Amino acid sequence: MTRRIAVIGGGQNAEHDVSLATAAAIAQALRSSGFAVDALTIDRDGTWRQGSDALGPGAITSLAAALGVIERADVVFPAIHGPSGEDGTLAALCALAHKPMVGSGLRAGALGMDKWTTKLVADAVGIHTAPGRLVTAAEIADIEFKTDVVVKPASAGSSFGVALARDPSELCDALRCAARLDDRILVEDVVLGREIDVAVLREADGRRWASPPLEIHADGLFDTQSKYDGSARFSVPADLDEADRAALTGAALRMFDALGCAGVARIDFFLTDHGPVLNEVNTMPGMTAQSQVPRMFAAAGLPYEQLVARLVDTATVPVPTSS
Repeated sequence: MTRRIAVIGGGQNAEHDVSLATAAAIAQALRSSGFAVDALTIDRDGTWRQGSDALGPGAITSLAAALGVIERADVVFPAIHGPSGEDGTLAALCALAHKPMVGSGLRAGALGMDKWTTKLVADAVGIHTAPGRLVTAAEIADIEFKTDVVVKPASAGSSFGVALARDPSELCDALRCAARLDDRILVEDVVLGREIDVAVLREADGRRWASPPLEIHADGLFDTQSKYDGSARFSVPADLDEADRAALTGAALRMFDALGCAGVARIDFFLTDHGPVLNEVNTMPGMTAQSQVPRMFAAAGLPYEQLVARLVDTATVPVPTSS
């Protein structure tokens, strides 16, 4: 029997267009593998629509109508990055509907989306993070500049709102920019090191394994522009000695487990002279064929369409966080 998958893309955040590209690529890969696919899009204004910008026009619908599509599906594949999607919101919806879903549940999504909370979890399991502090938008005027720092919204993706501040004026501008995306802002010391990503996949049988690490080569900060304008280069597998590879892989698996992730997650590090330093965790990473995660698994001999199909096999019914 052909399995029917509901792929949800779009979303009400800065990563809307990125999510549409991910959802379209996933839907195409699933159709190529013989799945029946229903595409659902959440527009920028929160309207649910059947279809997607990338796959063709769809009739305006409602959440109630979208729930009918979800109910008919065998599995839901949420492909929304960032707040109101990756942060556990869609996992909660699937849990209430008792519908199997690809990816991390409510708890892991919420923890992984919040960069400050992720740091606390990492520190608790012995993974180094950059020294930093959490501030609120109301405290911006009182922040004193001490050295070069990186400013980030606490809960945002694709490096939106991330900036390097080298002087008090740049710090003020960076804080105000970040505050437009989140009223909680992370200010971290600059970490000097190679930028290395590791993807972790939990298989249907519960076994989880890490991909070959990928190194990012960018001129300056790997920000939103360099992520999507083609200027950054990726090396996979990264040129690492066995000790560094083992340290990165071990840290990625510990972080995946500590957050309680499912499906696939991308764990981003800086590799310093003193070992890995965690940057952030993505529980719904970019998933076009050219995104980092598919590149890493392709280097491990797992082609894109097989990766997407295998993720469907990992789907489980999300459980409440109190269980």
